[in-house]
Amino acid sequence: MFSKQIPWTLCLPSRLCGGQKCVDKQVYYFNQTTCIHNCPHQFPTSESTKEMKPFGSIPGPKPLPVVGNIWRYAIGQYSFDQLHVTGLKKYLQFGPIVREEILPGVNLLLLYRPEDIERMYQVEGRYPSRRSHTALEFYRLQRPHIYNSGGLLPTNGPEWFRLRQALQRPINMMENIRQYIPGIDNISSEFAEQIAISIKKNKTSPDFLEDLSKVFLEFIGLVTFDTRLGSLRTDLPGDSCPNKLIQAASDTNSEILRTDNGLQFWRKWNTPAYKRITRSQEYFERVASEFVNAKNAELRSRNGQDQSQKTLLEVYLTSKDLDVKDVVTMVSDMLLAGIDTSSYTMSFILYHLARNPLKQEKVYQEVNRFVPNSTSPVTQGILAELKYLKAAVKESFRLNPISIGVGRILPEDSSFSGYHCPKNTILVSQNQVSCKLDRYFKNPLLFVPERWMKGDAAYEKTHPYLVLPFGHGPRACIARRLAEQNLYILLSRLVKRFSIEWNGAELDVRSQLINRPDAPLKFNFVERRNC
Repeated sequence: MFSKQIPWTLCLPSRLCGGQKCVDKQVYYFNQTTCIHNCPHQFPTSESTKEMKPFGSIPGPKPLPVVGNIWRYAIGQYSFDQLHVTGLKKYLQFGPIVREEILPGVNLLLLYRPEDIERMYQVEGRYPSRRSHTALEFYRLQRPHIYNSGGLLPTNGPEWFRLRQALQRPINMMENIRQYIPGIDNISSEFAEQIAISIKKNKTSPDFLEDLSKVFLEFIGLVTFDTRLGSLRTDLPGDSCPNKLIQAASDTNSEILRTDNGLQFWRKWNTPAYKRITRSQEYFERVASEFVNAKNAELRSRNGQDQSQKTLLEVYLTSKDLDVKDVVTMVSDMLLAGIDTSSYTMSFILYHLARNPLKQEKVYQEVNRFVPNSTSPVTQGILAELKYLKAAVKESFRLNPISIGVGRILPEDSSFSGYHCPKNTILVSQNQVSCKLDRYFKNPLLFVPERWMKGDAAYEKTHPYLVLPFGHGPRACIARRLAEQNLYILLSRLVKRFSIEWNGAELDVRSQLINRPDAPLKFNFVERRNC
């Protein structure tokens, strides 16, 4: 049950542990011989630091004094804009574990082996920490009249744990998620109708990503604000609230990686990158505060009258563990994290289906079996039956995940691939690179949804820590269920109504913390008969 090769082990709570459950209520973590949840059980470990190779012997690019390895990115040897290309280059040069000192004193450990990635999650501790969104946290902590903390994205330690516990239970309860299915389905059908009208008028968008950003903003508005934002209006002016929110999300996400990994002059001077983040966040917080305060006033006016089903926003505003500032922060984070991640993800799903018409046809046939006409609603029961559609989505996540991988700050000395690694080392999994290696997947560059279908001849039994688009463990994406539900519903509606063709060149990604398509989305939608 317990590995004797690593100092961290897992305790199955249903059998052994009498301590408190960890935040995801799945496992207990033991560091060396001590349970972080004060479990009474003690477990020995046989690993000795004498058996491990020193940290300094891990291969990687050699840093220079004062500037570390940042100069390699400045001259173009490596690129923050294409982390997957840079990551593959390092893998081919140095192997499956790479040490890199980008800035002096900031040690990164790049992990390619799924066993090391699994281990990263095993040793992350009760409060998984990461070094990300540092400028966003810096901005928010200077505004205590609006924020209690930096929010879920940058915050570490007990304050992150407090927020995570208060926010995750409502958003993980299926009854809270399912209540949005009819609304999301209506928006998706409306979006499909707009595409059909634009085809007839020959007014298709030069970049379909703009359309996807609007429909996912409309989804987020329904879930976080309890209202339609009107982002699908055809007469939407450029300076409208929906367009400003989309631009604010894009501006922030495009600067986060730069402010995280570059020389942090923004801590003392108002640099151009930090100015863009500031302007974007000021708009986010203004809109979020307006909607949250309006909903709070509405709840007070009800004077405690019962409702059969509270929305997520209502659940959060009536929670004894959160105040209004916490909810404003959560709403701002949903806007920041939800618009681009979902629209970029759907971009690549549609791209792979358009480039593989036989796979697209299989998705269509499955959807058509359960949604026979355009007036048939998509329900929770139908979503449960769309197994090939979900396999296609997972295969797209394998080829084009949301990000290069996941980062963690090592809380205690540990080991990876036989090397001793000191506390505070920054671990970065390289899932995007590993998922395209033929040592882990057959024909890794091909789009094969069947590799995820048990019983199919193409099915592959793969390591569970290779494809993790939403992360894993206590700090996994808190809105995963909502995000997947939205993707499945929208994809069902689009494939049901249209045959989708690709008219552009081969699509790759540009790293902006999250992976953005590197070229305009040039789809051709052909309306199906009897849809």
